[in-house]
Amino acid sequence: MRRVRLRRWQKEAFERLQLSGQRDFLVTATPGAGKTTFGLVAMLHFLREHPRAHVVVVTPSRSLKAQWGAAAARYGLELVTDWDGGAVPADAHGVVVTYAQVGSRPSDVARVVNGGGALIDEIHHAGAERSWGDGLAEALDQATLRIALSGTPWRRDANPIPFVRYVDDVAQPDYAYGYARALQDGGVVRPVFFPRLGGAMEWVAADGSAMKATFDDALDLKGASQRLRTALTPDGGWLRAALAEAHQRLQAVRREDPAAGGIVFAIDQDHARAVARVLHDLTGSKPVLAISDEPDAHHRLARFAHSDEPWAVCVRYASEGYDAPRLRVGVYATNVVAPLFWAQAVGRIVRWRPDSGPRQAAWMFLPDDPRLRELALTVAEQRTHVLRRSEDDPDEETAARRAHEPADQMSLFAAVYSEADGELLGDADDPWRVPANYATDADDPALDLELPPPPRAAGSADGGSPTLDRGLLRTLNSERVVLIAKLAGLGHREINARLNKSAGISRIGEATRAQLERRLREADRWLDRL
Repeated sequence: MRRVRLRRWQKEAFERLQLSGQRDFLVTATPGAGKTTFGLVAMLHFLREHPRAHVVVVTPSRSLKAQWGAAAARYGLELVTDWDGGAVPADAHGVVVTYAQVGSRPSDVARVVNGGGALIDEIHHAGAERSWGDGLAEALDQATLRIALSGTPWRRDANPIPFVRYVDDVAQPDYAYGYARALQDGGVVRPVFFPRLGGAMEWVAADGSAMKATFDDALDLKGASQRLRTALTPDGGWLRAALAEAHQRLQAVRREDPAAGGIVFAIDQDHARAVARVLHDLTGSKPVLAISDEPDAHHRLARFAHSDEPWAVCVRYASEGYDAPRLRVGVYATNVVAPLFWAQAVGRIVRWRPDSGPRQAAWMFLPDDPRLRELALTVAEQRTHVLRRSEDDPDEETAARRAHEPADQMSLFAAVYSEADGELLGDADDPWRVPANYATDADDPALDLELPPPPRAAGSADGGSPTLDRGLLRTLNSERVVLIAKLAGLGHREINARLNKSAGISRIGEATRAQLERRLREADRWLDRL
C-alpha cells in the first residue's frame, strides 16, 4: 500500500475529520500550507468507503481547475476539468467546476455529487454573489461529505455562505492552521517582512479643493483613499522610488537565489501597463504583464512561475491560488485595503521552496498608509513572536474589520505630485538575522499515512494515473475534425457524428480516455484516406 508523508497539521486535521463524523468540515490554513494535499487525501479515503461515489471540486477560477486536476492525478484520481454538464465519463472519479458554473448549473452538479464528496476551495468566494451561494447550497445539498477550505478566516458576508458555522459573524473553522504555527513548524512558509515607504502627496480632491498630506497626517477615509491613489500614480515620485527599492532588494536576493522573482499588484489594467513601463525603465528588462485584456495572461503567469524572469505585474490574476514559490519580493501598489485581498497577495510570496536553502525571507514593499500598516502589523507580530521563540498562541488570528475601500466621487479628483521620503520604515533589514535552523518535522515517520489505492472507475483498465491527459486527447480530436473538414469539405457536425459513432459515444464530453483514443485513431485513418 502506498504511503504519503503529511505535514503535522495535515495529519492532525485528517484525524480530526475522521473522528468528528461531521458532514461539513471547514479548514482554514495559511497560503502555502498544503490545503490541496489535505483535501485530496481526505477524498481518497472517502472514496475507499464509497467506491461508487463521485467527487466534485469547486474552485474560484479556470486556471485553478487545471491545478486541481493535475494534483489529483498524482494520487491516481481522475477529475475532469473541462466537464460540460453531462454525464461523468465512466473512467473518471469526478469533476472540477468553478463557482460560476455551480451558480449557473446547480442541478447538473447536484446530479454528479449526490451521495458523493465535495471539496470547496476558498469557500469565502461563495459570498461574492448571491447566485454562487444559493447555487452551492442547491448543488451540494445531497453530498455525503463536504470539506470546505480557505486560506484565511473571514466575517459573514452580505450573501450567505452555506455549510459554514458562524459565531458573532466570524466563520468558525473545524481546524485552523495559522501563519505563526506554520512558520514555527519550518519548511512550510517564509518569514515575510514589510518595508514601508513614506512620502508627501498633493492632489485635487473630488470637490476641487487642493490637498497636501504625508502618510503621518490624520485624514478621513475619503482623504486617506485619495492620498493612497496619489502615491500610486505611475508618473509620481513615490511609486518609482518604491519600485527601485524593491528591485534593489530582489537583486540582492538573486545573488543567493538566482531564480527568485518579484511581483507587483496594480490597481487596474491601465495602471498595470504604466507600472510595467516604469519597471522596464528602472530595471532595463520588460516585466511579464498579466492582465485580463491579454488573451494569454494565465499562460504568461504559468510560464513566469517556472522561469527565471525577475518581475511580473498583475491586477488580480495572481492574488489567489497562484503557485510560484520562487516569488520572494512583492510591491503592494494597489489601493485595495480589504484584509482578504491583502492576505491573498501576501500569500503569493510566503510559500516555502525546499531547494532555496534555509534562509528564505520574503519582502512586501508597501505605502506607509495607516490601514496597510495595521494589516502588515498583524503578520509581523506573529512572525516576531515565532523568531523570538515566543510561547504565544500560534493559531491566534486577527478578525477582519473592513471589507472594502469606501466609495469615492471621482469627478474632480486628480493626483498632482508624490514624493517618497527616501527612508524605508518597518523591519526591512531584520531578515538577515533570521535563524537558519527552523524546526521541521519532515523526517518524522509518525506523519506517514497509508493511502488506499484509487477506486477503480467504471470503464477504466486500472486505478492508476492516466497515461494520456484527457484534455490533450480532447484537443487532438478537435484538431483532427478541423483538418478533416478542410480536406473533405464536410461540416463539423457530420464529422463529429461519424467519429462519435465509431468510438461508441453520443457526446464527446462523456467519453472515457479509451474512447477518446479510439476516436482519434479513427480520425487519423480517415485523414490517411483523404
